[in-house]
Amino acid sequence: MLRALASALPDWARVAWEALAPRAAGGVGRAVVVQAVVRGPGGVVLCERRELRGWELPGGAVRPGEPDEEALRREVREEIGLEVAVERLVGEYVRSGFRAHVARVYLCRVAGGQLRPCREAPRCEWFPPEALPEGIFPWFRGPLEDALCELPAPIARSERQGAAAILAGMRIDLATRRRER
Repeated sequence: MLRALASALPDWARVAWEALAPRAAGGVGRAVVVQAVVRGPGGVVLCERRELRGWELPGGAVRPGEPDEEALRREVREEIGLEVAVERLVGEYVRSGFRAHVARVYLCRVAGGQLRPCREAPRCEWFPPEALPEGIFPWFRGPLEDALCELPAPIARSERQGAAAILAGMRIDLATRRRER
């Protein structure tokens, strides 16, 4: 347990710095990220990042002037090697508190490529929707469920990332690190 905690502390410090410093250094408004619920023959794809280890949706930041769907396809291709066709917007999740951002989540289907990890996301796997792993970060569960239940229209949710979310993320990260040893 102590080794897992020791290996986690530098990563947690980097995540905290990235969450707090850019806004203090002149960042305007909330960051916008796009995330994909990628469906395919194996179910849905989840990935695990190298700095905060737990399962999440592939995706990332939208570059200035870049359309959301283009950013989404680029991020998915870079992170997990798949080409995707965007089917629909699932919803917009406005998150306040720690790591405040707006997440636009899209339902996608595989259009090509080969599932493969990368440096940023060293693990990616297919999971059947009825057998999702325990270690999904809590802030990804809602968007994933919204995508899989096929809501008739995009949803808008406001979520606060407070102490409970931070502690849940830390528990998932530590449990994952212990299993990796």
